[in-house]
Amino acid sequence: MAETARTPLRLWLSGGWLLLVVAAALFAPWIAPHDPLAQDLFLERLPPFWIEGSEPGYWLGTDSLGRDVLSRMIFGAQIALIVAILAGGAACLIGSALGLAAGYFGGWTDRVIGRIVDIWMSFPPVLFAILLVAVLGTGLHSVIIAIAVIDWTRFARVIRAETMGQTRMDYVDSALVVGRSRAGILAREVLPNVLPTIGVLLSLEMGIAVIVEAILSFVNLSIATDDPTWGGMIAEGRTQIHFAWWVLVFPMIALFLTVLSFSQFGEGLKDRLDPVLR
Repeated sequence: MAETARTPLRLWLSGGWLLLVVAAALFAPWIAPHDPLAQDLFLERLPPFWIEGSEPGYWLGTDSLGRDVLSRMIFGAQIALIVAILAGGAACLIGSALGLAAGYFGGWTDRVIGRIVDIWMSFPPVLFAILLVAVLGTGLHSVIIAIAVIDWTRFARVIRAETMGQTRMDYVDSALVVGRSRAGILAREVLPNVLPTIGVLLSLEMGIAVIVEAILSFVNLSIATDDPTWGGMIAEGRTQIHFAWWVLVFPMIALFLTVLSFSQFGEGLKDRLDPVLR
């Protein structure tokens, strides 16, 4: 009962934070108090509003170039959201399609896809992502491609196992008896029953995509250095931790809460949608 009671709270809290991130990304040009790229050395390293020496309008302080930390965090949410949706969605489509094919058709299809997944997963994912971005060149499109190319295996393995379990159900045998094609059964009968699992995995993958993009930004392998990203802000703040701790701490909090919210939202969805757990 206690776990059941915690599930709605988990969904509300994580969903509320994600909704806040989405709103910040969509309305960044209107809600950001300053231009995230505007520099003013006379305003360098201003502290947050509750610390003596702050300036009105710079709520979370400024960095070493006088750029507003809050504005850069708000615009950084755009990059995080774009990567989460596009990279997570691409990995979901590729991995789910291959997992459905392997789990439903079996035989040589399953063996071939299984070998590809095993080979793909033998590479360390973060190092593989850095290698791919280094080959493709820096830029947002390279980051999205790298994450999708690496993380589709997460979907393929789980969806394959889920599909194999569904194909043993009586409703599949009944559909075959009445003369439905195998492709039709997969699309109309099996896929709808696998969709809850796909939704949970997609939520978890979005969080992973956000943190991988932050890692790539941290090592200057994401978008241009001047453009605001949470990982880039963390890398910059690391060198100023003794003089302007807020440049490091606030982006880290935003990144932590976003990744945690994606994870908790996915777990909450699993508890709500899984008929066995219900």
